[in-house]
Amino acid sequence: MIKKVLLAAMLAASFGGIATSVTAATVIVRVAPPPLRAEVAPPPRHGYVWVSGHWEWRNRQHQWVRGTWIRERRGYIYNQPTWVERDGRWNMNRGGWTRGDRDSDGVPNRLDRAPNNPNRN
Repeated sequence: MIKKVLLAAMLAASFGGIATSVTAATVIVRVAPPPLRAEVAPPPRHGYVWVSGHWEWRNRQHQWVRGTWIRERRGYIYNQPTWVERDGRWNMNRGGWTRGDRDSDGVPNRLDRAPNNPNRN
């Protein structure tokens, strides 16, 4: 009997690490966000990216999230959170990191044969 209990406890513990939290990638609401609040962006800070203040949908209402610094990720570009209206509904793009394009030719570095060539036509 004790062996069965120990085995069940070991199995439960091993599956405990598998649980992950799932967050919604897209927020769609019918209520337009209020105008952005005036926020003075601080001067640039080496190794960090400023995330501007923005409205988020929480608890069935818009709530203001103040701007903050986040650590820069080498080779990535940060996209700020935005709201876009489509057919009377407001879609929130939460923003986040995307792979960079160092030479600005429109081809992501991971797919570019010459990712650092700034002399392209």
